[in-house]
Amino acid sequence: MIYFIADLHLSTDRPDITACFLSFLKNEAPQASQLYILGDLFEYWIGDDDDSDLTNTIAMALKQVANTNTQLYFIHGNRDFLLGKKYAKKAGLILLPEKHIINLYGQQTLIMHGDSLCTQDIEYQKFRKKSRSWWWQFIMTSLPLKVRKKIAENYRKKSAQAKQGKSLDIMDVTPSEVIKELDKSKSLLLIHGHTHRPAEHNISVNHQPAKRIVLGDWHKQGAWLKVTPENMTLLYQDFDKTFN
Repeated sequence: MIYFIADLHLSTDRPDITACFLSFLKNEAPQASQLYILGDLFEYWIGDDDDSDLTNTIAMALKQVANTNTQLYFIHGNRDFLLGKKYAKKAGLILLPEKHIINLYGQQTLIMHGDSLCTQDIEYQKFRKKSRSWWWQFIMTSLPLKVRKKIAENYRKKSAQAKQGKSLDIMDVTPSEVIKELDKSKSLLLIHGHTHRPAEHNISVNHQPAKRIVLGDWHKQGAWLKVTPENMTLLYQDFDKTFN
């Protein structure tokens, strides 16, 4: 059994999400052979030197899972792309490239966060290209921690304002980009997050049936994809209920 999660956006502002995730790590995650975290685990990440109670609590909980028989994998999202090797080691995470191919019970599968698929959001894609450059990240991580926190908070506000003026189509994936990435990776299954629109989409790639599975976000409930050799199921958990 393999689990996939994304878009938790953990922050001190949302202790309900943190509580649900800690419960998931304690009760659900150890049952899986692998847990893939496909980005935006945190609302924002300003550097591995941000030694806060929240980041330490999450690292300890993840490490406990990693110390069992569950392998933990992490792909950066658009909010936590600065998460580095230091924190990954502390949390027992194996860092993966932004586009990664896995063998999912015999099926070649492409996994990613999903923000690179939203090519119609030109403004964001420009920022994405700049923020992934080595020089931008060097400058940012060289700034004092307090300054980085202010920058991150300002970005959160600007991002929320920008979304209000964009159509849902612009913020969703571009279908042709999905086909392009699947064709390039020679895969017929894509799993990603980012759009916060959990669903299973049946598509066609080179006249072959393919599938795109979008992971749910954790804004109103816990959400994960459970994959077994027999099936793939999107699962949810209310914040006010305990895991079975």
